[in-house]
Amino acid sequence: MTIQDTNRNIVKKPRLTIRVGRQTLSFSALDASRSGSIVYEPYTVRSGISMAANLREAFKEIDLLSNGWQRAMVLLDSPVLMIPVDEFKESSKEVLYRHAITGREGETVLSTVLPSLNAVAVYSVNKDLKLVIDDHFADVRFTHVCAPVWNHLYRRSFTGVRMKLYAYFHDKKMDVFSFQQNRFRFTNSFNTNLVPDAVYFILNVWKQLAFDNKRDELHLVGELPARDELMQELHTFIQNVYVVNPKAEFNRAPITEIKNLPYDLLTYFVKN
Repeated sequence: MTIQDTNRNIVKKPRLTIRVGRQTLSFSALDASRSGSIVYEPYTVRSGISMAANLREAFKEIDLLSNGWQRAMVLLDSPVLMIPVDEFKESSKEVLYRHAITGREGETVLSTVLPSLNAVAVYSVNKDLKLVIDDHFADVRFTHVCAPVWNHLYRRSFTGVRMKLYAYFHDKKMDVFSFQQNRFRFTNSFNTNLVPDAVYFILNVWKQLAFDNKRDELHLVGELPARDELMQELHTFIQNVYVVNPKAEFNRAPITEIKNLPYDLLTYFVKN
């Protein structure tokens, strides 16, 4: 378990936060015994059993989960369909999602409104996993794992006048997105943790959006695979390539010292 003191930049959230990746599971919350402190505890997921079964076991093994939490925020990593907010209808979200995303027929379809981006993120959660969560908490909120990242980097994109493309590496995948005015210009997800594949996907998006190789900017975020190799390959084609440094970005807030804390959790907890 990792406990870190934080400063006033931390948003007080009286909920247990559960992050569910494709093969990862973690729990975090403010430490009630120490004002402005964060408790972060990753759980070692056991292969061969479902994520729902892993969560049941976690409730038996992790002290943080025995604190009588009634409210939870769940960050889910699942395929997402982005719908403009003025075209979104609650009654049709499931039909649209199942038409666009295959292989998720046995899952519950959820949605999160992104007001700043005039979009609604539609995604899914395994029904058994949702049942376990609902059984343990009276008040549960769900959001997509990238939602705090989208919101944060959207605000960050206003700095400077150059167009920006973002690539967020997490859970052995890469989310690539760009903003224009108050909406997404592009967003897509690619399953890869290999440098050649990442470079290929990024350059294809770069070309599709007609970005300028000498003027516009590429920002890399998260768990970069083979960072030096990745940067070298990208610099061959794109002049302005940057790696987002959480410590510098958040003024060395103590939460940035937590080992292996995903960037999405960081942006969820830190007020920016």
